[in-house]
Amino acid sequence: MKALLLISLLLLTVCAAAFSLPSTAQSDRAGTRPGRSFGKQYAVPASSLPELRSRFSLPSSLQPVSEDAASDDTTTVSPLESFLPRGDKLDRSIIKISIPAIANFAINPLIGAVDLYFVGQMGNALALAGQSASNQVFSSAFWIISFLPSVTTPAVARHYAAGEIEKAQDVICQALILGSILGLMGTAFLLLKPDLALSSVLSANAPALQYARPYLKIRALAFLPSLMSTVGFSAFRGTMDTVTPLKISGFANAFNAVLDPVLIFKYGWGVSGAAIATVVAEFISALSYFTLLGKAKLIRLKKILALPSLSTLRPLLTGGAAVQLRAVALNVVFLAVTRATQTLDKTGVAAAAHSIAIQVFNVGGIFLLALSTVAAFLVPSKIVTEGEVEAKRTVNRLMGWGLVLGSLLGAFQLLLLPFISVFTPLKEVQLAARNPSIIASVLQVINGLVFIGEGVMQGCGDFLQLAVSNIVAGGAMLVALKYFTLWWGLTGVWMSFGVFNGVRLAGVLLHQLRNGALANRNLRNTTNA
Repeated sequence: MKALLLISLLLLTVCAAAFSLPSTAQSDRAGTRPGRSFGKQYAVPASSLPELRSRFSLPSSLQPVSEDAASDDTTTVSPLESFLPRGDKLDRSIIKISIPAIANFAINPLIGAVDLYFVGQMGNALALAGQSASNQVFSSAFWIISFLPSVTTPAVARHYAAGEIEKAQDVICQALILGSILGLMGTAFLLLKPDLALSSVLSANAPALQYARPYLKIRALAFLPSLMSTVGFSAFRGTMDTVTPLKISGFANAFNAVLDPVLIFKYGWGVSGAAIATVVAEFISALSYFTLLGKAKLIRLKKILALPSLSTLRPLLTGGAAVQLRAVALNVVFLAVTRATQTLDKTGVAAAAHSIAIQVFNVGGIFLLALSTVAAFLVPSKIVTEGEVEAKRTVNRLMGWGLVLGSLLGAFQLLLLPFISVFTPLKEVQLAARNPSIIASVLQVINGLVFIGEGVMQGCGDFLQLAVSNIVAGGAMLVALKYFTLWWGLTGVWMSFGVFNGVRLAGVLLHQLRNGALANRNLRNTTNA
């Protein structure tokens, strides 16, 4: 936990340095086309957007043709204007973009869900708790350093749309090189120091440690191929191809589902068999991406084997710092939650129940997370092509979709409560998972607004504000977690999630109604400019 806090401080320093870089607005006014240099991909004319947003620009393909095209409309937009979905052109465009995004995001958690299902069939609560703890440690370590997709996709998209295939290759190959370095570091750490990594969620004498340790050491071998797959996914997404990643993910997950029962039960390898199946699936995914990227001429072997270029790596690192500051804050919270559930009882029942509730919670949240990514690129597109007033209406509609989907997902999860027994035959685990699952269902309504709202913040380039909002929310949750767990046990853990998402929702509303780029008072300022 201390290491994560140190990483957070380091990222905050890098992020602050990135925000202090000189603006390129003067060169833009002089006629230089924004986005031509990869190192300046975040620059936009200061006259078009507020000063903070000028640090994080849109791809050049989305830049305004001229300042004369700016809207003169000074009409303010009510938060409820165009809020509810109504089946119009805007809704159709949102649905068309969202469906492939949802499908791609839906595949990713299936590996964890499949492993959870088969490990649960072992009828051993400690095995399920240990596998869940290791999964959280691996996931947190992975996502803290896997910032590459967030910064690779827009760069590839810009170069590919401009027909600059060589430059697109450079970005992808440099991302693969950096991903290889980070992947090897992550693998080495988890292999050599598994107990240190697990200490963030398990005490030294935790009974579940006997299952968590071997699972994590084997799963560590998947660190490198997992990072390669995320780079491959971001590369194809940059070329607007979302079908290829879906096919790769589907095949790899199907292979994992076939291997799990064979290795866990037929060969009697238990949780270690689940880890081996996952590693094999990740290597299949990485090799598939590598092969298809080569066929698409998006990578060249000699570029991958060349020494990294500092000029190309710099924007990947500085852009990733802002993205990862938020990731560190989120994962500190999730690790604290996992540790709290692991220490509730020595039988592993509470931890096993939590793993079931969190898995269902995460699977339901996929739809909202996918819609969040749509907001992250649809909103800036509307700002440039149709003006900020229309972009504000688009934000309202996206928030409406978030509320509707969140409510539907919550209701659906409540209907699935009788089927908790699918994950485990243990009656005590089923009973312990009931209240957390109910709270998780209610929280999906809040998640619908939070996820889309935070996607809007990314689309407006307000990364630092987003990070600060999540850090404050994380601090509030850690305080709530300390007391709620003492008072209400596992139910208190999930009540602290309500505090976390409630504070995040407050940050979203503050951004949209007060200090965001599309808040009405700023909307008037930019449209009057």
